Amino acid sequence: MKYYSTNNPSHKVSLSEAVIKGLAPDNGLYMPERIPALSPELINRMSEMSFREIGYEVISALFSEDLNESQIQELVDHTLAFDAPIVKVEEDVYSLELFHGPTLAFKDFGARFCSKLMSMLVQDKDQKIYVLVATSGDTGSAVANGFLGVKGVEVIILFPRGKVSPLQEKQFTTLGQNITALEVEGVFDDCQTLVKQAFLDEELNQKLLLTSANSINIARWIPQCLYYFYAYSRLPKNGKKVVFSVPSGNFGNIGAGILAARMGLPIDHFVAATNLNKVVPEYLKGAEFLAQPSIQTLSNSMDVGNPSNFPRLKALFGEDESLFREKVKGYFYTDEETVRAIQKVKEQGYILDPHGAVGYLGLKDFMAKNPGYVGVFLETAHPGKFKDVVEEALGETLVLPDRLAAFLEGDKKVIPLGKEFGEFKAFLEKL
Repeated sequence: MKYYSTNNPSHKVSLSEAVIKGLAPDNGLYMPERIPALSPELINRMSEMSFREIGYEVISALFSEDLNESQIQELVDHTLAFDAPIVKVEEDVYSLELFHGPTLAFKDFGARFCSKLMSMLVQDKDQKIYVLVATSGDTGSAVANGFLGVKGVEVIILFPRGKVSPLQEKQFTTLGQNITALEVEGVFDDCQTLVKQAFLDEELNQKLLLTSANSINIARWIPQCLYYFYAYSRLPKNGKKVVFSVPSGNFGNIGAGILAARMGLPIDHFVAATNLNKVVPEYLKGAEFLAQPSIQTLSNSMDVGNPSNFPRLKALFGEDESLFREKVKGYFYTDEETVRAIQKVKEQGYILDPHGAVGYLGLKDFMAKNPGYVGVFLETAHPGKFKDVVEEALGETLVLPDRLAAFLEGDKKVIPLGKEFGEFKAFLEKL
């Protein structure tokens, strides 16, 4: 299987190069040159299969030309070491809980797959790999914990000062070993820009082997499709059409769902639910796609004004904007609406985090206008990761899971950094 750049489909590379380089030299994102289709019979059988058994089938369809059976099994077993249950919240509305991994966020799936696959691909290389990661919250913690202690790999995480929840910060600034945290004087988009500039700097790339573990890397992005297959297989459909509502920031998560649909999973519609960073919902309503400065909100992991994965979404729909807008509906919500959703759903006995609340709101708005659906919203992080926001909304104290509370014990170690590329380049050149 070859992987092409979204900026130049004639530029194709191997799986190893796509994973290790992360970003194409023309600043495009890598995409598989063809998307395999799973048979309806196999998809129907998934209701009788375990999460890992589903994973073997899906990952084999995508990667069997490059990885052998034992490698695929090792990858899937490492990635799917925890559950992703669907929980009924109200009639025809289900939460897909993606926070049962080590850092209690959905990015644990992609980060574990990425770190394991990268270690497989680089074990014969003498050169140290430097993983550059921009984070607005959960990516940093998932990648840091996924790569912690991996030989031959140094992880450098850039995050915006004062714009990541304290608990999220602790999950990647206290680890040490091969994890370095850079606290950037700016917003997430500044961090993302610095990372992309580093990948495109020829001088740096001659000295250092740089790669990414953000969702721009196919090894982080593709495995996220697994929990869509699993959720669909467990969902009581009762003859109704299925819609998934995805809280969206960089748009990798919803892109993975669309990839699953392209592989044959019968999801009828997707909802892209955002906070006030509403570039994509505006596009889906007919506006031109125009990147905007990011706006700080209570759902900080989605504070992205220029979503990196947008070109992937267009590629998944064959650059057909009308089909894209037909199959994906966009909604955006204020902090006030987010807080009210947390309060409302708590009355039904379920606690949302701010991102899941946005996903819930998008699902409810879609279903109100489109009867005859059963819907799933993605609960992307444990509410305890946004303890201050959730406690203030509910007026009560949250009890943190032990493994989340343990992160609070460490000492924060960061290196301050401006948002000018020259300063970041100078830091990297000293490594």
